[in-house]
Amino acid sequence: MITKPGGKFVYGKVKREDFMVWVYNPDDSTLWLISHKDIYEDLEQKGKVNPDETIRIIDALERVFTGEEPSDVLKTISFSNLCGEPPEVLLKAYKWVWGQEDCNYPEGKGREMSMKSSRELRERLRGG
Repeated sequence: MITKPGGKFVYGKVKREDFMVWVYNPDDSTLWLISHKDIYEDLEQKGKVNPDETIRIIDALERVFTGEEPSDVLKTISFSNLCGEPPEVLLKAYKWVWGQEDCNYPEGKGREMSMKSSRELRERLRGG
C-alpha cells in the first residue's frame, strides 16, 4: 500500500511528491512501514542461514532495481524457504521504495544508496 504525501520534510515543509510504502498483511489486516534498514537486516539474517540463496535474492533485487517487474522476475526464479520475509515481499516492496527514492532524489542517488548496501552484502557472502 502507498500513502501520499509521505513523511519527508524539506526545510520544514512536507515534500508533496514523497510517498510511503507499506506492506499489508491480509491475515491480520496489519500494515508495516517497510524501510531500507528492515530489508537489509532481513537479508543479513537470510545470509547467515543460507548465503547462496541470499545471493540469488540480491541478484533478483538487482533485476528489479534495473527496471524489471517483480512479478516477471519471480516467474523465472523460485526460492527456498528462508527465515524472515518472503523474497516476493522484498522484491515488490523495493520496487515501490525505489520509486519513492526516485521522487525524493531524481538524480538516482537514493535508489543507488540502498542497492549499494545490498551489493556489498552480496560480495561479503561470496567471500569477497
